[in-house]
Amino acid sequence: MPITPTEKIWMNGELVPWEDARIHLLTHTLHYGMGVFEGIRAYETEDGPGVFRLTDHMVRMENSAKILGMELPYTVAELVEAVKVTVRSTGLPSCYIRPIAYYGYGEMGLNTLPCSIDVAIACWPWGAYLGDDALTRGVRMKISSWTRHDHNTMPPAAKTTGNYVNSSLAKVEAVKAGYDEAIILNPQGFVSECTGENIFVARHGKLITPPLSSGALEGITQDSVMTIARDLGFECVIDTLARSDLYIAEEMFVCGTAAEVSAVRSVDDRELTSPGPMTTAIGQEYGRAVRGLVDRYKDWVEHVT
Repeated sequence: MPITPTEKIWMNGELVPWEDARIHLLTHTLHYGMGVFEGIRAYETEDGPGVFRLTDHMVRMENSAKILGMELPYTVAELVEAVKVTVRSTGLPSCYIRPIAYYGYGEMGLNTLPCSIDVAIACWPWGAYLGDDALTRGVRMKISSWTRHDHNTMPPAAKTTGNYVNSSLAKVEAVKAGYDEAIILNPQGFVSECTGENIFVARHGKLITPPLSSGALEGITQDSVMTIARDLGFECVIDTLARSDLYIAEEMFVCGTAAEVSAVRSVDDRELTSPGPMTTAIGQEYGRAVRGLVDRYKDWVEHVT
């Protein structure tokens, strides 16, 4: 999906014009993939733009950096304020937000210790990643031939730039084969996650989502969905899933900041009920929660004004 430029990008403490937000060709992270990032959304609310679980996203970014041994030059509170400043500068009622921390220009080689650490935040308008009608229409999934990396190969618990080579390979493979998205299995053959979304499968009337040990990222949307599901009276557990569980699921959906809640209508051409009743109820409640319309979840929305 093409990016629509906005006026400013926050870089190392300053708002700079969009077209001037540049890095050097020899920026370390461009060559070696050592960096961390987040995907966040601000939604239009009755009180102006509200960023969904902003502080939680910044805590996860800090934790990702810790896993890499990367010491961010800003605190979580400072990053939260920087996001608010950047969103305000766009004048948009809603937007997608991309904070990133990366090793900058000045040192080359695999040793990151001498490198500077730069941080930037950009915002732009962006619709639902798998389509604005993904909740009602459903998406077609393919099990990828690419395997999610092992915990001692590339840490899947960190939202690391280099990790997404794995996801990009799987995504392109799926799209070229005529599908909307890919599902990635871990080295043991269990379901991990999609290329950018967590998975929920209904079996025997309860929702199951894979554990972090299966290689899934600890999703903030995933956590929100689990809370919403339980509040709606649905049983929701974390457990391992085999490939065959997907084929015989009573219903299935995926979720993430970019994709929001998206129903799955088939996996490897095995048709599923889409959208199922739990998917519909959760997706609708999530859509209201992110816009500050549900009292019990109002503290999830951090307003920028």
